[in-house]
Amino acid sequence: MRRAFRAFWRIITFPIRWIKGIIQEIRQFFMEEPEDAPLGDSLQKGVNDPQSLLVHLDALRKHLTRAAIVLGLATILSFAFASQIIDLLAQPVGGIESLVAIDPTEPLGTFMRVSLMAGFAISLPYIVLELWLFVAPGLSRDSRLFGLKAIPIVVLFFLGGVAFAYFIMLPVAIEFLISFGGMTTQLRPSTYIRFVTNILFAVGAAFQFPLVIYVLARMGIIRAQVLKDQWRLAIVIMAVMAAAITPTVDPVNMALVMGPMIVLYLLSIGLAQLAERSRAARQMAENTTTNTP
Repeated sequence: MRRAFRAFWRIITFPIRWIKGIIQEIRQFFMEEPEDAPLGDSLQKGVNDPQSLLVHLDALRKHLTRAAIVLGLATILSFAFASQIIDLLAQPVGGIESLVAIDPTEPLGTFMRVSLMAGFAISLPYIVLELWLFVAPGLSRDSRLFGLKAIPIVVLFFLGGVAFAYFIMLPVAIEFLISFGGMTTQLRPSTYIRFVTNILFAVGAAFQFPLVIYVLARMGIIRAQVLKDQWRLAIVIMAVMAAAITPTVDPVNMALVMGPMIVLYLLSIGLAQLAERSRAARQMAENTTTNTP
């Protein structure tokens, strides 16, 4: 009887314990300062004592488990609105009525894919938070605070890329594809939804480039002057990426993708300069503090 009561109590108090654990980790996120050890020494310690890695692997398991739970709940919630989401994604071709399924399992598979993608988009802030909480113990307090501030920026840049792909890129690309050669195109739900979601997520991920550059510049791995000097190579790389992301090979759609990439590259140069100034000011303050008797 006691075991049943204890199990029942653990189930009903799980949300409270979960929230309490998150609050404790956030408090640790801000208060603790990591040991200042060189990267080489840390790697050598992990090689000499593999058992020490089990603690980190267990922490990673907990973070990934919580992220998977939130992703699952968001996916279940999205499944209730999957029909509306599919209709929204199919608006460039006339709505969900324009999609014709030819396989008995195709509608269910399409609903599951849309639910999973929408669930990922909804739970993205929490997933990023869990990953950052795993990395946070090894970072300085300033880096932890910066990571916390970067989470909403990551989400906003991702949503900005998705919005650009949906409102600007997809209408032009789809109209070109379905009218090419004067043929009548019959759209399957699985093919069309896979095509649309791949474009949305690829462009959303591409919009993370300025933030990645800022982080690398803040860490001193890359410099703004290097980005300025290598702009020709950057143009070539962006052209290749645009050709990979763009569903068609016509110059109009490639230009629609390359245009924002060029703007993002220029924004990355500006953010890299800001990161270098911030890093220089921080180092100067640390040197001043160290030299003060």
